[in-house]
Amino acid sequence: MQQPTAILDAKGLACPMPIVKTKKQMNELLPGDVLEVQATDKGSTADLAAWSKSAGHEFLGTKVEGQVLHHLIRKGGAKQEEQSMISEMSLNMFQQKVKEDQSLFILDVREPDEYEAGHIPGAVHIPLGEVEQRAEELNRETLIYLICHSGRRSELAAQKLKEKGFHQLINVVPGMNSWTGEIEK
Repeated sequence: MQQPTAILDAKGLACPMPIVKTKKQMNELLPGDVLEVQATDKGSTADLAAWSKSAGHEFLGTKVEGQVLHHLIRKGGAKQEEQSMISEMSLNMFQQKVKEDQSLFILDVREPDEYEAGHIPGAVHIPLGEVEQRAEELNRETLIYLICHSGRRSELAAQKLKEKGFHQLINVVPGMNSWTGEIEK
């Protein structure tokens, strides 16, 4: 793997903090510099790969040493991170909608272990890292509510789906970390 210009310690942090810290650190680097992000959150691989692409950086890969994931990201050129343009809905409003309408299409983009620990009944599960490859499993004509742990991964998933021609997308924020409704395991 490539030698990093800088190293960021994000061990012990859960989504969205590895991305928040990575974004801040990337602002300090020059185009072409390589940042190594050391993390322990299993979801950080898909999160950082998707964020890197959306922000115009190059995700070089991940090396695993014990419980620590070493992610390498090369800073891109002058391209600015695109504005989302994805509709958002507060978790409170979404919880009310779920109570009123059982036919909502909910896409949970968390990692498998997060989903198995508890999810909204009837939610379809496609982890963020698989959204691009599995987009054809979804109906472009259906209104899709995307949810993750905090709202960051679901935003990245919505951006990927938008690039694939989906336009009826709503990102639920903050996400399952604040969900108080019914869950299935």
